[in-house]
Amino acid sequence: MALRKIPRHLTWLESFLAAVEAGSLDGAAHHLGVSRSVISEHVASLEEVLAGGASLVERGPGRKLLLTKAGERVYEAVRDPMHALDLRRLKAAASTAASLRLGLNPVLGSLWLGALCTELARSNIALEVSFGGALELVRKVQGRQLDLALGFTPLPSRRGVEAKVLLDLPFVVLAPKTSIFATKFAKRRRLRVEHLEGVRFVDWLRDDPYGAANAQRFSSSEIAVNEVARVESFLHLFPALTAYEAVAIAPDLSRLAPFPADLRAWALDEDAPQLVSVVAMTPSGGASVEAVRALETVTRLRPRSA
Repeated sequence: MALRKIPRHLTWLESFLAAVEAGSLDGAAHHLGVSRSVISEHVASLEEVLAGGASLVERGPGRKLLLTKAGERVYEAVRDPMHALDLRRLKAAASTAASLRLGLNPVLGSLWLGALCTELARSNIALEVSFGGALELVRKVQGRQLDLALGFTPLPSRRGVEAKVLLDLPFVVLAPKTSIFATKFAKRRRLRVEHLEGVRFVDWLRDDPYGAANAQRFSSSEIAVNEVARVESFLHLFPALTAYEAVAIAPDLSRLAPFPADLRAWALDEDAPQLVSVVAMTPSGGASVEAVRALETVTRLRPRSA
């Protein structure tokens, strides 16, 4: 095997990351045990090679280093891969003991993490857990920083990732059982968007694709709702619905775990039904034995009615 020399740009990247995360060249120098001039030289070299001399960092208020637009892109590209090379992670990689690096959407983490921990501990599988949205989980699987990720669609481009749909979730209408809305439609099993005319409504944040879907539903049906709250997570809906005596359109999470007992759910009747899929992602080349064990546990967690 030919001998390899560590490329200089990796040393420059180490100084760049340290400067950004310490907020100053002095802080980076102290962290890495070198002089300030060395950090400055490394950052300048990186700027010359990557950006033709354009700045990756600039001084902000209080002389704290801030990232430029180019610097943000470089930092985002190298942050996770460089951190994955810390000694603790490398020791774990060198270990022959069974282990699993698991990434979870926060909602799935809230619903499944306890049971997954129990099963993996019973099997003596060491576990490292992280949480993130679809973009972050896909990126980490692509970089082989995760052995298994469980998330929701839609997913970004996923070269180097094997994705398997575990479960499709249709949409439902949710409301507190004690609400006027629930009383009005107590005898119905299915509702259409038109039934939501004028209701107090809880929606998703504006950059969430399902929030945009709701807006499209109302526009197509030519109705208006009284929006009283916006939330980020599926699970954040529950307290908001109860507090505001409001209605929501959401994926049917009862196929993952029961809804809170104080909520009523109706199937959403749409001409072109939408689905949210729960997806398992592993690096291309096949899932590890430990990832397969975790997926077997997830399969057992799903209610029989799913």
